[in-house]
Amino acid sequence: MTRIVIIGGGPGGYEAALVAAQLGAEVTVVDRDGLGGASVLTDCVPSKTLIATAEVMTGFDSSREELGIEIDHDGDGIGDEVRGIGVDLGKVNRRVKRLALAQSHDITSSVTRAGVRVLRGRARLMPNRASDGSRRVAVTGTDGVAQDLETDCVLIATGGQPRELPDARPDGERILTWTQVYDLGELPEELVVVGSGVTGAEFAGAYQALGSRVTLVSSRDRVLPGEDPDAAAVLEDVFRRRGMNVMARSRAAAVKRAGGRVEITLSDGRTISGTHCLMAVGAVPNTSDMGLEEAGVKLKDSGHIWTDKVSRTTAPGVYAAGDCTGVLALASVAAMQGRIAMYHFLGDAVAPLDLNTVSGNIFTDPEIATVGYTQEDVDEGRIDARLVKLPLLRNPRAKMQGVRDGFVKLFCRPGTGIVVGGVVVAPRASELIHPISIAVDNSLTVEQIAKAFTVYPSLSGSIAEAARQLHTRKLAEEQ
Repeated sequence: MTRIVIIGGGPGGYEAALVAAQLGAEVTVVDRDGLGGASVLTDCVPSKTLIATAEVMTGFDSSREELGIEIDHDGDGIGDEVRGIGVDLGKVNRRVKRLALAQSHDITSSVTRAGVRVLRGRARLMPNRASDGSRRVAVTGTDGVAQDLETDCVLIATGGQPRELPDARPDGERILTWTQVYDLGELPEELVVVGSGVTGAEFAGAYQALGSRVTLVSSRDRVLPGEDPDAAAVLEDVFRRRGMNVMARSRAAAVKRAGGRVEITLSDGRTISGTHCLMAVGAVPNTSDMGLEEAGVKLKDSGHIWTDKVSRTTAPGVYAAGDCTGVLALASVAAMQGRIAMYHFLGDAVAPLDLNTVSGNIFTDPEIATVGYTQEDVDEGRIDARLVKLPLLRNPRAKMQGVRDGFVKLFCRPGTGIVVGGVVVAPRASELIHPISIAVDNSLTVEQIAKAFTVYPSLSGSIAEAARQLHTRKLAEEQ
């Protein structure tokens, strides 16, 4: 029986373990904190659970006047006089942790039922000296007991952790990383979020909705600098309209405690302060002190593991998946990398990872979902494509729901009309992107999308309408 050791129990690790077990391998997962990894315990699941509460608050606040909703202020002290509703952050965070642990438990049950052995501890890859090509992994358990595992294949799926600035060390009380916010018992009165990427934008929007006064410090010209520029512009406009202080072209140099507050010093000498500061300045891979380079695994300058499109590293019999590879920091991508690695090693049919079919979502309000080629790809000439962008203001369902912000953008190839990408900015964009993902993955044309029935009224109707407009433009170009 083929022996496989997987180091790390996040999406890249546990999904790979399930595939390998189904294909008949003897699988051992070595994990330090609990199956599900950071994605389940401190990242995706907790943050989206927190955001779920924020969504209710935002939806209520943004549409109650237009939809004719009124509140009877009875003076019982619940909420504030302006909003009429409030949030118990301690209760929210207890729910966050409870759901995260429950999800981890469910994953552990699924993996062990599949016949996978789970060891709690740390693992280190040993240099390969065996003539038969097998590998050895040294494991130190949480109880201090050490053991060596002989294996035919190793998958490294150790994820990443929040990046820390030398002069802005988190203390878990006032200066926080995104893994520490769930220990807060009370809502921050004034929260400064440093970093305007996906993590910073999501938390800034969530805490603004929950009732904090938020300042978002962005070192770039705009929020979400790596995303679709039209989508980023919509979100930044929404943030500012809702009262957020968005500071563009402002880089944080240092953060320190100042009594019961925090003081943030910017690189140009300015200072700002708040009751709390959330550091969202990226992540670093968990690849140190694992014996990787000694075992022949090539690391990038950033510390990420180099892999090819079937998840192989430079060391024979060693694969890698997830955030430790630096490919795309998405749980779905990590899971696919892990599955591909096992399919490849165990000789099953496999297709290389294709990043042009990956869909992603930013859980702000409104959400931003993307798939395939981007506006930047078109602008930089990496692909020749036509596009249509339809604002949601034209959509009847959006009007009924009081939705004013957002759009659908569709990209297709000239001539063939094959859909190559899309952007949706809307409530539940994470659900609306799926038909575009199917189109991109299966090389469907705008004509095929346009001919498919949609429910009336629905937000998805805008996807079909964008396809119809692109098809009409294609016909006009052919004449």
